[in-house]
Amino acid sequence: MSLDNHSALIEQLKPLMMEPDFQELFERLTVDESNSTRFLLKMELTRISAPCTRIIDLRDKTELPCEEVLIGKQRHFLDKPSKDALEKTLPLYKNQYTLGVYESIINTHKKRKQIKQENGTSEANQQSKPFMVSGIVMGSYFNRSEERMNYSIKISASQAGVPEVIGATLDLSVGGARIKLPLKHQFQIEKPLKVKLLELNEEFYFEDLHQGVNYQIVDIQNKQEHAVFRLKRDGGGEELDKLITQLIRGYKFRYKVDVNDVIVTASGLGFERHYLPFQQHLPLYVSIQENKPKLTHCLLGHGNQGVMYYFQDEKDISQLPGMLTNNRLVNLLKSPSATEHQLLFCFTHHANGKLHFYSATLAELQQSGHLGLFLGFASRKPSWRVFKLNSYKIDHKQNYKTSTLPGDDAHYSALTEQQLASLSHVIQLSDLTNEHCTEQYQSWFKNQDVKLLKSFIQRKLISNSIKRISMPFTERRHESRYAFKTLVKIKQGNTIATGITHDISNRGLQITLDENVNFTSPSAVSISFPRLQAKAGKIDLTSLPYQLIRTRSKGQILHLSALIGHEPHAGVEFLSKLITHNKEKLAQLSDQDGEQIELADGLKNLMMRELNGVPFFIEKTAKSTIDLSAIGIGIKVDTITQLFSQDTDQILQYNLAPIMDNGLYKTQIVDPLKKRKPNAGMTFFEVFIQITHHARGTINLSSKLVSELNSTQQKAFIEQSERLGKFMALRVSFGAADKPDMSYIRRELEYIQVHSSHRAKQLEEQLWRVIGIGELLDITVEAKMRYPQLQPNTTPT
Repeated sequence: MSLDNHSALIEQLKPLMMEPDFQELFERLTVDESNSTRFLLKMELTRISAPCTRIIDLRDKTELPCEEVLIGKQRHFLDKPSKDALEKTLPLYKNQYTLGVYESIINTHKKRKQIKQENGTSEANQQSKPFMVSGIVMGSYFNRSEERMNYSIKISASQAGVPEVIGATLDLSVGGARIKLPLKHQFQIEKPLKVKLLELNEEFYFEDLHQGVNYQIVDIQNKQEHAVFRLKRDGGGEELDKLITQLIRGYKFRYKVDVNDVIVTASGLGFERHYLPFQQHLPLYVSIQENKPKLTHCLLGHGNQGVMYYFQDEKDISQLPGMLTNNRLVNLLKSPSATEHQLLFCFTHHANGKLHFYSATLAELQQSGHLGLFLGFASRKPSWRVFKLNSYKIDHKQNYKTSTLPGDDAHYSALTEQQLASLSHVIQLSDLTNEHCTEQYQSWFKNQDVKLLKSFIQRKLISNSIKRISMPFTERRHESRYAFKTLVKIKQGNTIATGITHDISNRGLQITLDENVNFTSPSAVSISFPRLQAKAGKIDLTSLPYQLIRTRSKGQILHLSALIGHEPHAGVEFLSKLITHNKEKLAQLSDQDGEQIELADGLKNLMMRELNGVPFFIEKTAKSTIDLSAIGIGIKVDTITQLFSQDTDQILQYNLAPIMDNGLYKTQIVDPLKKRKPNAGMTFFEVFIQITHHARGTINLSSKLVSELNSTQQKAFIEQSERLGKFMALRVSFGAADKPDMSYIRRELEYIQVHSSHRAKQLEEQLWRVIGIGELLDITVEAKMRYPQLQPNTTPT
């Protein structure tokens, strides 16, 4: 039962709580109430009369002047209406500051603000609403082997050191439950929760259930008037299984099957399938062999192929394991949060037809004293890259497989389970390079001896050792691409350049030039393959007509497509034969790998357990506006979402106004998004944030678009932020979304359709409204590395 209909009785009892004969008065006033109602009333009165330690400070929450008010030794700052509420409420509690006094003052303040809003006098709050978004839990799949029934049983919930709170079940299964509790609870999500079933019918009364069952809290979602807890049972054994099963069977034909957990998981999976094709981080998987860490697998998608294939040499052999040496892996896995082992700086050198790789961690450069030399010289090379490594240990107690429907097998095949069990860590490799910031890095160089960089050359590997697994998406390209490197000569008018192919397809290719060349795009060019001519026989591979589609990295990376006329195109003819006859040798850059679907899905689930960044989603509403719709939340708390939850009073609500307001969202995201296509991938801009903490516990965020600041202003912003509080830099990436991959959640949608057709339709419509995908990535440490003057004891000489 609910106390909503007994508010008048509670108000009548409040003045009597501190009286000596309260028990007698209580019995008299509640003589017509049931025992359970009396219990709940007494619990509520006990709650609101408990001493309160919360300080009320309205100075930054009201437009009215505030004055200091002392209650005992506690110092509060209240405006006139709140002070009036205090003076009216305190006598009810014998002038003691209790939870009831606190709630009365806060409720008075909120009601006044709400009335003001409804009268249209709070325009600032109205303007911030477009950037207040909900969080969608990603990577946390609630596995359930039994059906759960919808029905309500009155409960009490408690934790060690926290008073009992009265609520109700929303549904119950053998292994878990979903319960509803008041919004103002004091429960902590990481601690076990004891739930007692209070109002069981006589025919279903079980002493063990009445005494309490222990649960783990899976998550908490705040609704308008209450908090909903998803719980997983903790222990209890077979006897408790039988009791709960008997209870459920007794109620089974009176209530509907609950589909809430399936909807929660299907929503996470649906948004995940929007995000993953654009994910730019390369997941790497480590196993411990002979007491040493070894890279064994990587997981490829559309967005992260550039990271993987940066390390392909002239013989298509990946030199990535050469960069992640045993010492670097050991240091990273031992100290996963140490930034000096997370940052890696790289460049390549092309000589005599061979590609040589140079790399160094921040720790190595600091220890060697060559930090300025490496950064300053390497950043002048077109192949300059800055990478970041994020690692975490795999928890093998969790299931690898996402089994969302009742009766699903919670495990993959024995072979797949064995392969996943052999892995120890997940490493995500992120490319933080910003070609617009190379000048800042180049300022590190002071004419030092570049021969000292020889110690950072990677040992050349002669065979591939990482198994490449592709995420199984619906193919979105017209044709597959393959990693392949060979010499190319390209000509446009009188401009001639040479380069190396990055990848090829039947009709197109991507080329990396030896140096920056100012070619016009889109425009026609002619290309030749001098090294392939010997294998081409009678096919002439010189002066082949291609269209230069676009250039990247200041003209160094070219994307080309064959210009096909009435005659057969010699380049298309030869590359088609080359691909057909060498498919087993070439690394396919597509997302289809039927033989590895299970393993790919398992690796994806391991990777999603800890998000590297914060995904966000953009939707086109029924009114044709383009709004932020949601952000993706990982299992672990991260600094970004924690920062944007400061201005919200509900769990899983985030205010992105500090980085999206003042027209930035429209100019930097909405307008460019309208012109982008899904196959264009992601673009990005960077934001500097100044975080200042006030004495009253509030946080103020002030942000600047990096492109609007020159190098001197950027450095000054960082220095000022660290002097006044804290500095943070975010990379905001975004791209145009493709249609949702509904086939991936087809089974979940069919299940939801049977039991709740309107909710299945709502989920489908929500996923189809998504037109843009983005991600917030913390680049604070790398951003500060751009300025030599900001590094302690490393000023270049």
